[in-house]
Amino acid sequence: MRPLFFILVTLFLIVIQTVVFPSVPLFSHSFDLLIINILFLSLISNRHSTIFTVIFIGAVMDSISGVPFFYYIFSYMFVYIIVHLVKQFLFKQSSFFIVVISGVSVLIQQILLIFTIFIRQGSEAVIELDYRVLLMQLISGLLFIPAGVWLLNIFYRIWTELIKTLHKFLAKRIEG
Repeated sequence: MRPLFFILVTLFLIVIQTVVFPSVPLFSHSFDLLIINILFLSLISNRHSTIFTVIFIGAVMDSISGVPFFYYIFSYMFVYIIVHLVKQFLFKQSSFFIVVISGVSVLIQQILLIFTIFIRQGSEAVIELDYRVLLMQLISGLLFIPAGVWLLNIFYRIWTELIKTLHKFLAKRIEG
């Protein structure tokens, strides 16, 4: 049932990011919401199968966005790898760690974006970028990603309890 939770969260965040946020002027240039999902997956999972989940989420985002393919896959994999390497040395539930890794996650995507623009359009296009948008994405990521990870943790606990209750209920119904 754990994969179902992450599928539902991924679909919810994709809809919010691609349908709702572009129509709200305050959030039209928001950071990538799926970073919340990738960070949460990285923090709670120690399985190697999570890598395939991260790649799948990146492939979905690559296919529905207009960026070159592998942009999201690479950025999500970098975030996942960095979180796994760093969480071995730091307490993974530390608020400071989650804020820092949130900023690093947004920066990874921004650096990949700048690199992609440089390769495809040259240095003039990089110079003409609106760096205020990138700065606002970084600031909003530092504020909202930790809150999103915290909320996702709460929803995951509720989901786990609901599944346990449903399992007990079904076990009683089958026995009785």
